[in-house]
Amino acid sequence: MQQGEVRLATDGGRAMSPTVPVDSPFAVQEMTVSYGEKPVVFNVDFTAPPESMVAIVGPNGAGKSSLLKAALGIVPSISGRVTVFGEPLATARRRIAYVPQRASVDWDFPTRVIDVVLMGMYRELGLLKLVRRPHRERAMACLARVGMADFADRQIGQLSGGQQQRVFLARALAQGADLYLLDEPFAGVDAATEKAIIDVLKSLKAERKTVIAVHHDLATVADYFDHLLLINVRKIADGPVATTFTAQNLQATYGGRLATAHIDQLQLASG
Repeated sequence: MQQGEVRLATDGGRAMSPTVPVDSPFAVQEMTVSYGEKPVVFNVDFTAPPESMVAIVGPNGAGKSSLLKAALGIVPSISGRVTVFGEPLATARRRIAYVPQRASVDWDFPTRVIDVVLMGMYRELGLLKLVRRPHRERAMACLARVGMADFADRQIGQLSGGQQQRVFLARALAQGADLYLLDEPFAGVDAATEKAIIDVLKSLKAERKTVIAVHHDLATVADYFDHLLLINVRKIADGPVATTFTAQNLQATYGGRLATAHIDQLQLASG
């Protein structure tokens, strides 16, 4: 069995619930999400290996973002169970940082960059939100890590799209999480921002964190990630990039929407 793979137990030929390794940072079982009568995610099982960089890949409308949002309880699911480091989601939220799609955020809200980053510390600031010097210093360190320290007092709405994405990553860093979930972190950003973001994400992996990102650029999957979930409403395949990122699996995921000539240019594993 490949690392991170879900094994189905059986009892007299009857399928049982998948068993999940206790060290898995993120596992979903039998996840189904529907908007209206048509499921957008159907019966998906996925177990992420620890200390890894995981890409969730599939065509538009495949349910990638919906899978993440349902796992976090942001959108309702018809069925499904979620565990984080072996714990139910409700007791493990403190270990998760989530970066939403930039397009889903109201950037006209009047707040400064450093205040956005401080929002990542809301659990320790408490109801009174008493921000002390150590909190500000940590927020500034997170901004420096994404190259945005000079913008701390700028209004968030005055930033470019790439700068806004860096600030939201800084907010996630301020949480001090063990699991980072990002929804299209590279969408609509410039090349410099993309490099800055991937450098930070790889540094998180080096710190023994787990990063899971919805990703759309097939050309960078092999360079950025070491584990892959291919989805098109249903799970198509998952496993190490070296053995899962193949022309056969991509054709099964994208169908006729992915030109064979384009696949050949990606230097895919022969598997």
